[in-house]
Amino acid sequence: MARRAKVTVDLEELSVRPLTPETFPDFAGLVERSGGMFASCYCTWFHPDCAERGVSAEGNRALKDRLVRDGVAHAALVYDGETAIAWAEYGSPEELPRIRHRKETDATTTTPPDYRVTCLVTDTAYRGQGVSERALRGAVELIAAAGGGVVEGYPHDLRGARMSASFLYNGTREMFERVGFTYDRPKGEKNCVMRMTV
Repeated sequence: MARRAKVTVDLEELSVRPLTPETFPDFAGLVERSGGMFASCYCTWFHPDCAERGVSAEGNRALKDRLVRDGVAHAALVYDGETAIAWAEYGSPEELPRIRHRKETDATTTTPPDYRVTCLVTDTAYRGQGVSERALRGAVELIAAAGGGVVEGYPHDLRGARMSASFLYNGTREMFERVGFTYDRPKGEKNCVMRMTV
């Protein structure tokens, strides 16, 4: 896939919309422009196990579409005009049970979260400008509008190390801190649990 030209944006001009049946085509377009994202996952990995997931890109797309229509898939989509350029997936632990290091995470929690933020992705042409952070802020805003609660994220805790943006689908600890999350505990070798109440 050819490298796309960098697009410069004004973060103040970006808008956030929830993932709905009406915005699903915009989400799918973002995934498809990005080459399918991690073997054409369509951000289905964190959802419960089911027969449809992982069979094909088309199957994952159909599964995500069905979950959105059933009201059990949520995300904040960031728009540049009418084009979706980033998303932050969020939902309840029941909606998004498949987190990495789940046994460790469950064993070390005192209070389960009401929501999880599991995946943050920005179109490659828009990276390096704070768009993922805008997506995270958008997810927090949508959670607050839905009644709020304890929100948990699992970003990379790089401690000054560098990592390719392609693998930062959990975001970074620093980004979560800028949004208002606080460090709770480590998770695996290079991630951590961050929390905030909204």
